[in-house]
Amino acid sequence: MNHPPRGTAAALLVLSLALLGTGVAQAAPSAPAVVPPAAETGRVRLELPSPTGPYTVGRDTLHLVDESRPDPWVPEAGARELMVSMYYPARPGGGRTAPYMTSAEAQAFIDDRELTGAVSAETLSGTRTNARPAATPARGRFPLVVLSPGFTVNRSTLTLLAEELTSRGYVVAAVDHAYESVGTAFPGGRLLDCVACGKIPPGGYGVVPAGRAQDVSFLLDRLLADRHPVWRHAGVIDPTKIGMAGHSIGGASAATTMAGDERIRAGANMDGSFMAPVPAQGLGGRPFMMLGTSDGDRSWTRDWPLLDGWKRWISVTGAGHFTFTDVPVLGDQLGLLPPQEPLSGKRSQEITRAYVTAFFDLHLKGVDRKLLDGPVPEHPEVVFHGVD
Repeated sequence: MNHPPRGTAAALLVLSLALLGTGVAQAAPSAPAVVPPAAETGRVRLELPSPTGPYTVGRDTLHLVDESRPDPWVPEAGARELMVSMYYPARPGGGRTAPYMTSAEAQAFIDDRELTGAVSAETLSGTRTNARPAATPARGRFPLVVLSPGFTVNRSTLTLLAEELTSRGYVVAAVDHAYESVGTAFPGGRLLDCVACGKIPPGGYGVVPAGRAQDVSFLLDRLLADRHPVWRHAGVIDPTKIGMAGHSIGGASAATTMAGDERIRAGANMDGSFMAPVPAQGLGGRPFMMLGTSDGDRSWTRDWPLLDGWKRWISVTGAGHFTFTDVPVLGDQLGLLPPQEPLSGKRSQEITRAYVTAFFDLHLKGVDRKLLDGPVPEHPEVVFHGVD
Protein backbone atom coordinates (compact mmCIF):
# COMPACT_ATOMS: atom_id res chain seq x y z
CA MET A 1 0.00 0.00 0.00
CA ASN A 2 1.26 3.46 -0.86
CA HIS A 3 4.61 2.03 -1.91
CA PRO A 4 7.37 3.74 -3.88
CA PRO A 5 7.65 2.60 -7.51
CA ARG A 6 10.15 -0.11 -8.31
CA GLY A 7 12.57 -0.36 -11.22
CA THR A 8 11.51 1.14 -14.49
CA ALA A 9 7.97 1.61 -13.26
CA ALA A 10 9.45 4.93 -12.10
CA ALA A 11 9.16 5.99 -15.73
CA LEU A 12 5.94 7.34 -17.24
CA LEU A 13 3.02 7.72 -14.83
CA VAL A 14 4.45 6.93 -11.41
CA LEU A 15 5.09 9.38 -8.64
CA SER A 16 8.32 11.18 -7.92
CA LEU A 17 6.70 11.53 -4.51
CA ALA A 18 5.72 8.01 -3.46
CA LEU A 19 3.37 7.32 -0.60
CA LEU A 20 4.92 4.89 1.83
CA GLY A 21 3.14 2.51 4.17
CA THR A 22 3.43 5.10 6.94
CA GLY A 23 1.35 7.51 4.87
CA VAL A 24 4.22 10.00 4.55
CA ALA A 25 5.21 11.34 1.15
CA GLN A 26 8.89 10.86 0.49
CA ALA A 27 11.05 11.33 -2.55
CA ALA A 28 11.03 8.18 -4.66
CA PRO A 29 14.35 6.30 -4.66
CA SER A 30 16.47 7.25 -7.62
CA ALA A 31 17.01 4.57 -10.23
CA PRO A 32 18.40 4.71 -13.73
CA ALA A 33 15.49 5.18 -16.10
CA VAL A 34 15.29 2.55 -18.79
CA VAL A 35 13.61 4.28 -21.72
CA PRO A 36 13.28 3.41 -25.36
CA PRO A 37 15.05 5.60 -27.90
CA ALA A 38 13.25 8.85 -28.71
CA ALA A 39 12.64 7.74 -32.30
CA GLU A 40 10.91 4.63 -30.97
CA THR A 41 8.63 6.47 -28.54
CA GLY A 42 7.80 8.99 -31.24
CA ARG A 43 5.95 6.28 -33.13
CA VAL A 44 3.85 5.20 -30.14
CA ARG A 45 0.18 6.15 -30.10
CA LEU A 46 -1.07 5.64 -26.57
CA GLU A 47 -4.67 4.56 -26.10
CA LEU A 48 -6.98 3.33 -23.39
CA PRO A 49 -8.87 0.05 -23.86
CA SER A 50 -12.46 0.30 -24.99
CA PRO A 51 -15.00 -0.01 -22.18
CA THR A 52 -17.02 -3.21 -22.14
CA GLY A 53 -20.53 -2.00 -21.29
CA PRO A 54 -23.47 -1.27 -23.58
CA TYR A 55 -23.41 2.53 -23.28
CA THR A 56 -21.24 4.95 -25.17
CA VAL A 57 -19.49 7.55 -23.00
CA GLY A 58 -19.97 11.31 -22.87
CA ARG A 59 -17.83 13.77 -20.91
CA ASP A 60 -18.18 17.32 -19.64
CA THR A 61 -15.77 19.37 -17.54
CA LEU A 62 -16.81 21.49 -14.55
CA HIS A 63 -14.97 24.16 -12.58
CA LEU A 64 -16.45 24.56 -9.09
CA VAL A 65 -15.69 27.24 -6.49
CA ASP A 66 -16.68 26.78 -2.85
CA GLU A 67 -17.05 30.34 -1.61
CA SER A 68 -17.76 29.11 1.93
CA ARG A 69 -14.13 28.20 2.65
CA PRO A 70 -10.63 29.29 1.64
CA ASP A 71 -8.23 26.91 0.00
CA PRO A 72 -6.49 24.97 2.82
CA TRP A 73 -3.10 25.00 1.09
CA VAL A 74 -3.03 28.50 -0.40
CA PRO A 75 -5.50 30.64 1.62
CA GLU A 76 -4.34 33.79 -0.14
CA ALA A 77 -5.61 32.31 -3.43
CA GLY A 78 -9.18 32.66 -2.18
CA ALA A 79 -11.99 30.12 -2.24
CA ARG A 80 -11.48 26.38 -2.63
CA GLU A 81 -11.60 25.23 -6.27
CA LEU A 82 -12.23 21.87 -7.92
CA MET A 83 -11.97 20.57 -11.46
CA VAL A 84 -14.40 17.76 -12.23
CA SER A 85 -14.76 15.47 -15.24
CA MET A 86 -18.38 14.35 -15.55
CA TYR A 87 -18.71 11.06 -17.45
CA TYR A 88 -22.21 9.95 -18.39
CA PRO A 89 -23.99 7.30 -20.48
CA ALA A 90 -24.57 8.83 -23.91
CA ARG A 91 -26.53 8.10 -27.03
CA PRO A 92 -24.52 6.53 -29.85
CA GLY A 93 -22.79 8.98 -32.14
CA GLY A 94 -19.56 9.89 -33.84
CA GLY A 95 -17.11 12.72 -33.47
CA ARG A 96 -13.83 13.33 -31.73
CA THR A 97 -13.00 11.89 -28.35
CA ALA A 98 -12.07 13.93 -25.28
CA PRO A 99 -8.40 14.69 -24.60
CA TYR A 100 -6.63 12.60 -21.96
CA MET A 101 -5.08 15.68 -20.37
CA THR A 102 -3.96 19.09 -21.61
CA SER A 103 -0.55 19.59 -23.19
CA ALA A 104 0.44 21.81 -20.28
CA GLU A 105 -0.55 19.14 -17.75
CA ALA A 106 1.39 16.51 -19.69
CA GLN A 107 4.49 18.70 -19.93
CA ALA A 108 4.36 19.51 -16.21
CA PHE A 109 4.10 15.80 -15.43
CA ILE A 110 7.07 14.95 -17.65
CA ASP A 111 9.22 17.81 -16.34
CA ASP A 112 8.47 16.99 -12.71
CA ARG A 113 9.47 13.34 -13.18
CA GLU A 114 12.41 13.99 -15.52
CA LEU A 115 10.89 11.83 -18.25
CA THR A 116 12.10 13.74 -21.28
CA GLY A 117 13.07 11.11 -23.84
CA ALA A 118 10.69 8.53 -22.37
CA VAL A 119 7.50 10.15 -23.61
CA SER A 120 6.61 13.48 -25.17
CA ALA A 121 3.90 15.83 -23.95
CA GLU A 122 2.20 15.44 -27.32
CA THR A 123 2.12 11.65 -26.96
CA LEU A 124 0.88 11.67 -23.36
CA SER A 125 -1.76 14.36 -23.78
CA GLY A 126 -2.88 12.71 -27.02
CA THR A 127 -3.67 9.35 -25.41
CA ARG A 128 -6.84 8.14 -27.09
CA THR A 129 -9.83 8.03 -24.76
CA ASN A 130 -13.32 6.65 -25.39
CA ALA A 131 -15.43 9.61 -24.23
CA ARG A 132 -17.01 12.21 -26.51
CA PRO A 133 -17.28 15.81 -25.27
CA ALA A 134 -20.80 17.25 -25.07
CA ALA A 135 -22.46 14.04 -26.26
CA THR A 136 -26.23 13.75 -25.87
CA PRO A 137 -27.07 11.83 -22.66
CA ALA A 138 -28.85 8.50 -22.81
CA ARG A 139 -32.40 8.45 -21.48
CA GLY A 140 -32.90 7.38 -17.89
CA ARG A 141 -31.47 8.00 -14.43
CA PHE A 142 -28.22 6.44 -13.30
CA PRO A 143 -26.25 5.93 -10.07
CA LEU A 144 -23.40 8.35 -9.41
CA VAL A 145 -19.84 7.28 -8.51
CA VAL A 146 -17.30 9.88 -7.36
CA LEU A 147 -13.61 9.10 -8.07
CA SER A 148 -10.73 10.72 -6.16
CA PRO A 149 -7.13 10.26 -7.42
CA GLY A 150 -3.89 9.57 -5.57
CA PHE A 151 -1.79 12.34 -4.07
CA THR A 152 0.25 14.37 -6.63
CA VAL A 153 -1.48 12.80 -9.66
CA ASN A 154 -4.56 14.20 -11.32
CA ARG A 155 -7.92 12.74 -12.20
CA SER A 156 -6.73 11.67 -15.67
CA THR A 157 -5.08 8.61 -14.11
CA LEU A 158 -8.52 7.13 -13.34
CA THR A 159 -9.90 7.58 -16.85
CA LEU A 160 -10.19 3.91 -17.85
CA LEU A 161 -12.16 3.08 -14.69
CA ALA A 162 -14.39 6.13 -15.18
CA GLU A 163 -15.13 5.12 -18.77
CA GLU A 164 -15.84 1.51 -17.82
CA LEU A 165 -18.28 2.44 -15.06
CA THR A 166 -20.02 4.88 -17.38
CA SER A 167 -20.38 2.26 -20.10
CA ARG A 168 -22.05 0.05 -17.49
CA GLY A 169 -24.70 2.63 -16.67
CA TYR A 170 -23.17 5.04 -14.13
CA VAL A 171 -22.56 8.75 -14.03
CA VAL A 172 -18.99 9.31 -12.82
CA ALA A 173 -17.52 12.48 -11.30
CA ALA A 174 -13.69 12.38 -11.31
CA VAL A 175 -12.39 15.16 -9.07
CA ASP A 176 -9.15 17.15 -9.01
CA HIS A 177 -8.54 18.82 -5.64
CA ALA A 178 -6.67 22.11 -6.09
CA TYR A 179 -2.97 22.20 -5.15
CA GLU A 180 -2.83 18.44 -4.46
CA SER A 181 -1.51 17.33 -7.86
CA VAL A 182 1.43 18.27 -10.02
CA GLY A 183 0.26 20.43 -12.90
CA THR A 184 -3.55 20.52 -13.09
CA ALA A 185 -5.15 23.00 -15.50
CA PHE A 186 -7.68 25.48 -14.11
CA PRO A 187 -9.53 28.27 -15.94
CA GLY A 188 -7.67 31.42 -16.85
CA GLY A 189 -4.63 29.59 -18.16
CA ARG A 190 -3.59 28.57 -14.63
CA LEU A 191 -1.60 25.40 -14.03
CA LEU A 192 -1.78 24.67 -10.29
CA ASP A 193 1.14 22.82 -8.72
CA CYS A 194 1.19 20.51 -5.69
CA VAL A 195 1.63 23.12 -2.99
CA ALA A 196 0.34 20.59 -0.45
CA CYS A 197 3.39 18.41 -1.15
CA GLY A 198 5.63 20.86 0.68
CA LYS A 199 3.23 21.77 3.47
CA ILE A 200 2.22 18.48 5.09
CA PRO A 201 4.43 17.54 8.06
CA PRO A 202 5.49 13.93 8.72
CA GLY A 203 2.54 11.99 10.00
CA GLY A 204 0.12 14.74 9.06
CA TYR A 205 -1.51 13.23 6.00
CA GLY A 206 -4.84 12.74 7.74
CA VAL A 207 -5.71 16.34 6.83
CA VAL A 208 -5.91 15.36 3.15
CA PRO A 209 -8.88 12.93 3.43
CA ALA A 210 -10.62 15.40 5.74
CA GLY A 211 -10.30 18.16 3.16
CA ARG A 212 -11.34 15.91 0.30
CA ALA A 213 -14.44 14.88 2.24
CA GLN A 214 -15.47 18.54 2.34
CA ASP A 215 -14.74 18.82 -1.39
CA VAL A 216 -16.94 15.84 -2.26
CA SER A 217 -19.83 16.92 -0.05
CA PHE A 218 -19.71 20.35 -1.71
CA LEU A 219 -19.70 18.68 -5.13
CA LEU A 220 -22.76 16.61 -4.20
CA ASP A 221 -24.55 19.71 -2.90
CA ARG A 222 -24.01 21.43 -6.24
CA LEU A 223 -24.84 18.43 -8.42
CA LEU A 224 -28.01 17.53 -6.52
CA ALA A 225 -29.33 21.04 -5.91
CA ASP A 226 -33.08 21.38 -6.42
CA ARG A 227 -32.60 24.70 -8.20
CA HIS A 228 -29.82 25.49 -10.64
CA PRO A 229 -27.60 22.40 -10.27
CA VAL A 230 -24.08 23.05 -11.47
CA TRP A 231 -24.20 20.44 -14.25
CA ARG A 232 -26.59 20.82 -17.17
CA HIS A 233 -27.37 17.06 -17.24
CA ALA A 234 -27.80 16.67 -13.48
CA GLY A 235 -31.27 15.26 -14.04
CA VAL A 236 -29.78 11.93 -15.17
CA ILE A 237 -28.34 11.32 -11.67
CA ASP A 238 -30.30 9.13 -9.26
CA PRO A 239 -29.66 10.95 -5.94
CA THR A 240 -30.55 7.86 -3.91
CA LYS A 241 -27.70 5.80 -5.41
CA ILE A 242 -24.31 7.39 -4.80
CA GLY A 243 -20.93 5.69 -4.31
CA MET A 244 -17.30 6.77 -4.03
CA ALA A 245 -13.98 5.14 -4.87
CA GLY A 246 -10.42 6.36 -5.01
CA HIS A 247 -6.82 5.37 -5.46
CA SER A 248 -4.23 5.69 -2.69
CA ILE A 249 -5.13 8.70 -0.53
CA GLY A 250 -8.23 9.07 -2.68
CA GLY A 251 -9.31 5.63 -1.50
CA ALA A 252 -8.75 6.58 2.12
CA SER A 253 -10.81 9.70 1.41
CA ALA A 254 -13.77 7.53 0.38
CA ALA A 255 -14.10 6.20 3.93
CA THR A 256 -13.63 9.63 5.48
CA THR A 257 -16.25 11.13 3.17
CA MET A 258 -18.73 8.35 3.98
CA ALA A 259 -18.21 8.96 7.70
CA GLY A 260 -19.46 12.54 7.31
CA ASP A 261 -21.93 12.27 4.44
CA GLU A 262 -24.75 9.74 4.59
CA ARG A 263 -25.64 10.30 0.94
CA ILE A 264 -22.76 8.01 -0.06
CA ARG A 265 -24.11 4.48 0.14
CA ALA A 266 -20.97 2.47 -0.74
CA GLY A 267 -17.22 3.07 -0.90
CA ALA A 268 -14.07 1.43 -2.28
CA ASN A 269 -10.42 2.00 -1.40
CA MET A 270 -7.88 1.05 -4.07
CA ASP A 271 -4.56 0.54 -2.26
CA GLY A 272 -4.71 3.51 0.06
CA SER A 273 -3.60 3.58 3.70
CA PHE A 274 -6.28 4.87 6.06
CA MET A 275 -4.37 8.00 7.03
CA ALA A 276 -7.51 9.22 8.74
CA PRO A 277 -8.77 6.16 10.67
CA VAL A 278 -12.23 4.74 10.12
CA PRO A 279 -14.40 6.13 12.95
CA ALA A 280 -14.87 3.88 15.97
CA GLN A 281 -18.62 3.90 15.34
CA GLY A 282 -18.07 2.55 11.80
CA LEU A 283 -19.78 3.72 8.62
CA GLY A 284 -23.39 3.23 9.60
CA GLY A 285 -23.54 -0.31 8.26
CA ARG A 286 -22.78 0.79 4.69
CA PRO A 287 -20.68 -1.49 2.43
CA PHE A 288 -16.96 -0.94 1.85
CA MET A 289 -14.36 -2.75 -0.26
CA MET A 290 -10.57 -2.68 0.07
CA LEU A 291 -8.73 -3.69 -3.11
CA GLY A 292 -4.93 -3.64 -2.99
CA THR A 293 -1.55 -5.28 -3.31
CA SER A 294 -0.52 -8.45 -1.51
CA ASP A 295 1.99 -6.72 0.78
CA GLY A 296 -0.54 -5.77 3.41
CA ASP A 297 -1.03 -2.52 5.28
CA ARG A 298 -1.09 -1.86 9.02
CA SER A 299 -3.99 0.56 8.76
CA TRP A 300 -6.12 -2.02 6.92
CA THR A 301 -5.54 -4.54 9.72
CA ARG A 302 -6.33 -1.84 12.28
CA ASP A 303 -9.52 -0.58 10.65
CA TRP A 304 -10.99 -3.79 9.21
CA PRO A 305 -12.95 -4.55 12.45
CA LEU A 306 -14.41 -1.02 12.38
CA LEU A 307 -16.10 -1.53 9.01
CA ASP A 308 -19.55 -2.46 10.26
CA GLY A 309 -21.43 -3.36 7.07
CA TRP A 310 -20.91 -5.69 4.11
CA LYS A 311 -17.15 -5.65 3.45
CA ARG A 312 -14.37 -7.26 1.43
CA TRP A 313 -10.59 -7.20 1.71
CA ILE A 314 -9.13 -8.31 -1.62
CA SER A 315 -5.52 -8.34 -2.81
CA VAL A 316 -4.08 -8.89 -6.28
CA THR A 317 -0.95 -11.02 -6.65
CA GLY A 318 1.71 -9.34 -8.77
CA ALA A 319 0.13 -5.90 -8.40
CA GLY A 320 1.95 -2.65 -7.69
CA HIS A 321 0.58 0.49 -6.09
CA PHE A 322 -0.56 1.90 -9.46
CA THR A 323 -2.11 -1.32 -10.77
CA PHE A 324 -5.57 0.14 -10.14
CA THR A 325 -5.01 3.19 -12.37
CA ASP A 326 -4.17 3.84 -16.03
CA VAL A 327 -0.43 3.57 -15.30
CA PRO A 328 0.25 -0.08 -16.25
CA VAL A 329 -1.87 0.16 -19.40
CA LEU A 330 0.12 3.11 -20.72
CA GLY A 331 3.40 1.75 -19.34
CA ASP A 332 2.93 -1.50 -21.26
CA GLN A 333 2.48 0.41 -24.49
CA LEU A 334 5.81 2.16 -23.94
CA GLY A 335 7.60 -1.03 -22.85
CA LEU A 336 8.23 0.35 -19.38
CA LEU A 337 6.68 -2.20 -17.03
CA PRO A 338 9.37 -3.90 -14.92
CA PRO A 339 9.67 -7.70 -14.71
CA GLN A 340 9.46 -7.64 -10.91
CA GLU A 341 5.83 -6.50 -11.21
CA PRO A 342 4.50 -9.30 -13.41
CA LEU A 343 0.90 -8.16 -13.73
CA SER A 344 0.48 -6.80 -17.25
CA GLY A 345 -1.41 -3.67 -18.18
CA LYS A 346 -4.10 -5.83 -19.73
CA ARG A 347 -4.66 -7.90 -16.59
CA SER A 348 -4.41 -4.84 -14.34
CA GLN A 349 -7.26 -3.07 -16.07
CA GLU A 350 -9.35 -6.24 -16.46
CA ILE A 351 -9.20 -6.98 -12.73
CA THR A 352 -9.73 -3.40 -11.61
CA ARG A 353 -12.69 -2.82 -13.88
CA ALA A 354 -14.29 -6.18 -13.06
CA TYR A 355 -14.14 -5.93 -9.25
CA VAL A 356 -14.93 -2.24 -8.85
CA THR A 357 -17.88 -2.51 -11.24
CA ALA A 358 -19.15 -5.66 -9.51
CA PHE A 359 -19.00 -3.85 -6.16
CA PHE A 360 -21.09 -0.91 -7.30
CA ASP A 361 -23.45 -3.14 -9.30
CA LEU A 362 -24.22 -5.03 -6.10
CA HIS A 363 -24.61 -2.09 -3.76
CA LEU A 364 -26.03 0.64 -5.98
CA LYS A 365 -28.03 -1.43 -8.48
CA GLY A 366 -28.81 -4.60 -6.51
CA VAL A 367 -27.22 -6.80 -9.21
CA ASP A 368 -25.15 -9.65 -7.74
CA ARG A 369 -22.57 -10.93 -10.22
CA LYS A 370 -21.13 -13.42 -7.63
CA LEU A 371 -17.61 -12.18 -8.36
CA LEU A 372 -17.29 -10.86 -4.82
CA ASP A 373 -18.27 -14.14 -3.15
CA GLY A 374 -14.76 -15.62 -3.36
CA PRO A 375 -12.00 -16.79 -5.73
CA VAL A 376 -12.89 -17.56 -9.35
CA PRO A 377 -10.83 -19.39 -12.01
CA GLU A 378 -10.85 -16.46 -14.45
CA HIS A 379 -9.03 -14.23 -11.94
CA PRO A 380 -6.39 -16.46 -10.27
CA GLU A 381 -4.39 -13.42 -9.12
CA VAL A 382 -7.20 -12.29 -6.81
CA VAL A 383 -6.99 -13.34 -3.14
CA PHE A 384 -9.77 -12.82 -0.56
CA HIS A 385 -8.50 -11.91 2.91
CA GLY A 386 -11.75 -10.87 4.47
CA VAL A 387 -15.38 -11.63 3.69
CA ASP A 388 -18.18 -10.36 5.91
